[in-house]
Amino acid sequence: MPRRVLIVGGVAGGASCAARLRRLDETLEILLFDRGPHVSFANCGLPYFVGNVIADEGRLLVASRELFRQRFAIEVHTRHEVVSIDRARQVLRVRDLEAPGGPAEREERYDALVLSPGAAPIRPSLPGIDLPGIFAVRTIPDSVQIRRWIDERRPARALVVGGGFIGLEMAENLAHRGLHVTVLEKLPQVMPPFDPEMAVPVVEHLRAQGVALRLGDGLAGFEPDGPALVALTESGARVPADLVILSIGVRPETDLAVAAGLTLGARGGISVDTQMRTADPSIWAVGDAVEVRDVLTGQDVIVPLAGPANRQGRVAAESICGRERRFRGVQATAVVGVFGLTVACTGASEKGLRRAGVTDFEKVYLHPGHHAAYYPGAKPIHLKLLFRPSDGRILGAQAVGLEGVEKRIDVIASLLQMGATVRDLAEAELCYAPQFGGAKDPANLAGMIAVNHLDGLMPLADWPTLGGKDALLVDVREPAEYEAGHIEGAVNLPLSQLRERHRELPADRPLAIYCGVGQRGYFAVRFLAQHGVRAANLSGGYATYRALRAAGAIEAR
Repeated sequence: MPRRVLIVGGVAGGASCAARLRRLDETLEILLFDRGPHVSFANCGLPYFVGNVIADEGRLLVASRELFRQRFAIEVHTRHEVVSIDRARQVLRVRDLEAPGGPAEREERYDALVLSPGAAPIRPSLPGIDLPGIFAVRTIPDSVQIRRWIDERRPARALVVGGGFIGLEMAENLAHRGLHVTVLEKLPQVMPPFDPEMAVPVVEHLRAQGVALRLGDGLAGFEPDGPALVALTESGARVPADLVILSIGVRPETDLAVAAGLTLGARGGISVDTQMRTADPSIWAVGDAVEVRDVLTGQDVIVPLAGPANRQGRVAAESICGRERRFRGVQATAVVGVFGLTVACTGASEKGLRRAGVTDFEKVYLHPGHHAAYYPGAKPIHLKLLFRPSDGRILGAQAVGLEGVEKRIDVIASLLQMGATVRDLAEAELCYAPQFGGAKDPANLAGMIAVNHLDGLMPLADWPTLGGKDALLVDVREPAEYEAGHIEGAVNLPLSQLRERHRELPADRPLAIYCGVGQRGYFAVRFLAQHGVRAANLSGGYATYRALRAAGAIEAR
């Protein structure tokens, strides 16, 4: 058993590992080194500190050096940079960045070593990238600098480069500070982990809040413009800004591991086993710098999220203490708030499955209210569920809405982790009161729709081809709804008239049925099936069509 454990890096992975080690073994000598001024802070709260939603910097500090010493007898050395690892001697070379007279180096011996170096913001090598006013957001000092820039310079225009989780949080918080915000995203959508059609409501909401979006256009560089900046884009556009936030993504901090000869994975992260042990039996690694298994695709991935990092730290601590516990992998459950809109996901996306070569999957869309329709204030949740038709296993889900979104994704995430099927989801017993949900919760409804498909009660029409080139599109909404907007080429036969007029439909041609959000289409499919007519439902109805059309995912007929 090791007697001296050294940990490089704090925050979620390293700090949780240190605390867990102490709870498991009082005899260990535990030292933690971090080159920054803080050992454990809430980096997910940094955009809200910039936005002054969190006004006190101290609120971001999860645990201090003093707390670690007093509560856990763990020695934390902040402003200490680990510069090298001598694996043969099991020694670290550590540089004290605040030593009297200048940085001083010393050696520290270890029996077990945990690497939690995290990840660094990507700062591309582009013209003007180091001009004043261009920031990344990764640490408390980063956010302090941005706040100071806003307070002292009073900028009017902000450019956020990157439309992912942090980018959109920064867009909201800069707008909260009174800046006009432009988001520049190289991909043709915001929220890159999401399928394009599920990002459409986010785009519409951002624009409604006054955020300017430049999608499908990458950053090419910067030029000074007096005290301000001009961002140059790959399309040749010039975007003026007084403040720029780079939110392009992060790269794992692996320089220390590479120099020590540790193995990296195909994606550039530190390679570890299920106990978070590296190629060296005395060294473990956790957090944003490691590669772990995606439980849906089986591929190795880098997922820079606090939840997995925290769990990895606990697993590494248990392994060091000789306990048999293994990290199960990740399913990338995540949520972000965007100007009051909640955007959440778990498991695989459709495009992620296709990239991984997975073809055995199906999807359903639905747009239920977040609570009972008869209770005032119900707001729609736009939900996409992916599942495996061969056995019904849940593969992933994405949802967007103003209320109740994260609750439904958490339900699906829990079932997905247990290897559950859409039948389990349909039968899940969830809380019901009219102000919280319905007797058929939106999560239940997603499962029920999928089960109806698996059982042959509601065949699903293919959205990208609108049911196939030979299918007749039938809109079963009322005439006023049809006239307000419909799919080109669709005939209108309202559900309310279907019993009397269904013989008008061709018996020798497949029918693709749709309504507003999918329910009436399902009723029509069931009726027609019992009258010998082949029909399939375009799940999610016209609401889904609008999103798919906006995302460019519908084929021309």
